[in-house]
Amino acid sequence: MTRGRRYCPTFRVHLTTPLGPAVLSATYLGLWSLEFAAAPPAELPREAPPGAPPWLGRAVALLAEYFAGRNPDLSSLPLDLAGTPFQRQVWEELRKVPPGRTLTYGELARRLGKPGAARAVGQALRANPLPLFIPCHRVTAAGGRLGGYSAGPERKRWLLALERLGI
Repeated sequence: MTRGRRYCPTFRVHLTTPLGPAVLSATYLGLWSLEFAAAPPAELPREAPPGAPPWLGRAVALLAEYFAGRNPDLSSLPLDLAGTPFQRQVWEELRKVPPGRTLTYGELARRLGKPGAARAVGQALRANPLPLFIPCHRVTAAGGRLGGYSAGPERKRWLLALERLGI
């Protein structure tokens, strides 16, 4: 399989997670996407295929640790992100938020030096191709409300509980 914008080979693996089946994709440049699937894609391998970049296998192992509640450093892996400069800025800043911490959309906007951009931050998070690696579940709405999550509010609540936030 190839990526259109760079004709870079994409490697995919099927993961079984407590949140349902997922597909993790990577290129030789870094991790590309993590998608929760409606049904397990039977044709995909469960381990990094031969020739895959080493970070794909490492990402699978780190996700297993994460779902076991050990909170490994998911920010240590290279990412192959396609996004606007603002989206990439939001995603990079969010990768600095450790497990067990949350911040609001407004706080994230202020960290970026754009205090009026909370709504734009939310849009950037909605476009996040790598949930967990870019931990958008750690962003909550003002007043402590859960806020949105592209993979659904139940998954967000579960992830926050896993990280022992109890929201």
